Amino acid sequence: MLIAVNSTTDGRFAAAEALYRLMTTAVRQLPRDISLTSAATLATIERTGPRRITDLAVVEGVTQPSMTALVTVLERSGLAERRQDPRDQRAVLVALTEAGAAYLRARRRAGAEAFARLIGKLAPGEAAALLAAVPALRHLHDLASPGPAAADQGARGPAAARRRP
Repeated sequence: MLIAVNSTTDGRFAAAEALYRLMTTAVRQLPRDISLTSAATLATIERTGPRRITDLAVVEGVTQPSMTALVTVLERSGLAERRQDPRDQRAVLVALTEAGAAYLRARRRAGAEAFARLIGKLAPGEAAALLAAVPALRHLHDLASPGPAAADQGARGPAAARRRP
């Protein structure tokens, strides 16, 4: 697919492409102790609170059997736990354990430290430009990171919402 870029969006596209390339490089350098889907699932639970397996499957864009297997692995590793839903005693919720929360904090810290090392290799003017962009980058993250209400509606996009059982 070819994307037409005009002069008014050219700068935004260049910035978007640079951010995307940086993101994919960062993801490739993350520890491979758990899958990206497992880490994303833990982060979803952290952000939105305990969730049903069916909800997690929709949000993460996987099948319910795949999410069940993933949750079993997370549970065995002590990063997540199953709890009875207080609003519906027949249902089970998946919750983050303290070890899971600590794991996410450590993973984020390791990623931030890796970026800090890279930033340390930049020329002072380039590092200053990144520092000046921090508020915009945080705002961009907020725009891209739906809260609990959006996650309930299939936060990964329309395709995920259509897969809702």
